[in-house]
Amino acid sequence: MSCTIIVGGFFGDEGKGKIVAHIAHTDHPTVISRGGVGPNAGHTVHVGEKEFGVRMIPSGFVYEDAELCIGPGVLVDPRVFLHEVELLGASGRIFIDGRCGVIEEEHILRDKGSEHLTKTIGSTGTGCGPANADRVLRSARQAKDIPELAPYITDVAEKVNKAIDHGEKVILEGTQGFGISLYFGTYPFVTSKDTSASQIAADCGVGPTRIDDVIVVFKAFPTRVGEGPFSTEMSLEQSHSRGIVEYGTVTHRERRIGNWDGMMARYSAMINGCTQVAITGIDRVDPACFGATDYDQLTETAKVFIQQVEEDVGRPVTIISTGPELSQIIDLRKKQ
Repeated sequence: MSCTIIVGGFFGDEGKGKIVAHIAHTDHPTVISRGGVGPNAGHTVHVGEKEFGVRMIPSGFVYEDAELCIGPGVLVDPRVFLHEVELLGASGRIFIDGRCGVIEEEHILRDKGSEHLTKTIGSTGTGCGPANADRVLRSARQAKDIPELAPYITDVAEKVNKAIDHGEKVILEGTQGFGISLYFGTYPFVTSKDTSASQIAADCGVGPTRIDDVIVVFKAFPTRVGEGPFSTEMSLEQSHSRGIVEYGTVTHRERRIGNWDGMMARYSAMINGCTQVAITGIDRVDPACFGATDYDQLTETAKVFIQQVEEDVGRPVTIISTGPELSQIIDLRKKQ
């Protein structure tokens, strides 16, 4: 049995999509199930010269031998989902739990029409907040009520737990980041539900005793899209002078850039029950590390940074991303 949760440790955009894709290719899971909020989070995966940005389908889709699932805790926008199924040719191996909440057009209109959500909070405008509100009020429709989704409906919780029972490897994929958790984040500048590892497990119907590893993904230079406090934030001039300019996958808004936040990383690791750390953007710490695939290829500057991360978090750094492409990575898990 092996069930691994992968979640973001800061404010989202940590590069979880690439980490999920890498672990899928190396660990060969039979099931990859997505938890989280819904299509308000995008994951970007680079494979060779191709770039994929997905909002509904798990970013582990690049590993073609795995079945892909969306857990019952997740909101589904049928239009976004069906578009991605067609775009990625995922029909036949993607499944939605019939109990997923559904985002309707009126949820998106309410989201975009709320001055509080759009201007004060900085909502993505994808309808997730209003849809979750209707779900709490027990007035939202479920995926099983939508005829177009019928070919994809299954009991995801049962599918995932049966795979674990059979000794197969399972990945539970989180979305967004710890810093915008409804419970633990910078309220009110947060998303509409919890984003921690325990919530991702619950979203997929997996009990806490069935989890073997929790990999928390941290970005060397944290980023944030939208409003809210950001204690280590740089000015745009500082981030641009470092050559760091990024845009959100869903909103296309320029991301705010910050320096490493050891205090937040340690607290995030504690709440998430972190067992291993994945670091992305080490090539931003020292550009000489770009594309490295072996720890010995890292510069002393990068190694000192990794040691600082391990000291701050109290857990080993086992995966280090050295560039956007899937092959640009150092995997130390077998050496730990």
